Amino acid sequence: MPVHGQGWKPERPVEIVVGSTPGGGLDRTARLMQRVVQERRLIDQQTVVLNKPGGAGAVALAYLAQHPGDGHHVMVSGQALLTNHIMGRSKLHYTDFTALALLAVEAVSFSVRAESPLKDARELIERLRKEPGAISVAVGTGVGSATQTSYAHAMFTAGIDVRKMRQVTFGSGGESMTALLGGHIDAISSPVSSVIGQLRAGRVRVLAVGAPRRLPGELAEVPTWTELGVKSEIAVWRALVGPKGMSPAQIAFWDGVVARVVNDAEWQKELERSLAEQSHQDSAATLKHWQTEYAQMKALYSVLGLAKQ
Repeated sequence: MPVHGQGWKPERPVEIVVGSTPGGGLDRTARLMQRVVQERRLIDQQTVVLNKPGGAGAVALAYLAQHPGDGHHVMVSGQALLTNHIMGRSKLHYTDFTALALLAVEAVSFSVRAESPLKDARELIERLRKEPGAISVAVGTGVGSATQTSYAHAMFTAGIDVRKMRQVTFGSGGESMTALLGGHIDAISSPVSSVIGQLRAGRVRVLAVGAPRRLPGELAEVPTWTELGVKSEIAVWRALVGPKGMSPAQIAFWDGVVARVVNDAEWQKELERSLAEQSHQDSAATLKHWQTEYAQMKALYSVLGLAKQ
């Protein structure tokens, strides 16, 4: 049954924009949303996913910004919405868009090889306080990624000189894991879904997770950074973003669509499979989340010498 907003509904095909190529996490989230919307007939019009890769999401955000006040164009975005502006990759600030909803959050894990001499995260912190460059850590596919930011923010909050840490980037999460298992690096910061297979195989140990609370199942015994006295909960999130100037009626319509999507059994099953957390927040709460995390990231990136704004 279609969702009916207060005085507005799409009158032509709807685009869900993604700032990456097909197959990545953002793309999978967008296509899952598209599938649920179409199968449950939540929107009367056709819904399509439009991939606009480039500039770490900057190309897609620039495209979305070209459609002010148009509720037919939305985007599934992650931290690039914040970091691109901080790092000077884009002049577009998060306030140049409409916060529609926070969809899901996936914790970021800090892991080592099973045979690593590092016993736990407390030992890691103490060692890096004495010698910040003592450990090499794979932090994702580039500077500014959520996995790099999560690790760097935790260490920054722990009082470690993050400018001297040895952070290594790779072309993909698979390359990072290969380097870890091969002994070429000491640790890896990655989404939990990227390490769970190796954890089950007994090849890695997860020392800590960036999340508001402990994760269930096989990761139930892994502490959060906050439990260790380090107030850091930066994780990989997926948000639904609209262009600037959307009307209250348009926002209400999309709020209704998202509420139906996140309560759908197919959506929830996929989140459980990928170890992501159902973290639905409405427009106002999502904007507050962006405000808080933007301030945290700007402070961190300023110390790292990466802030350009």
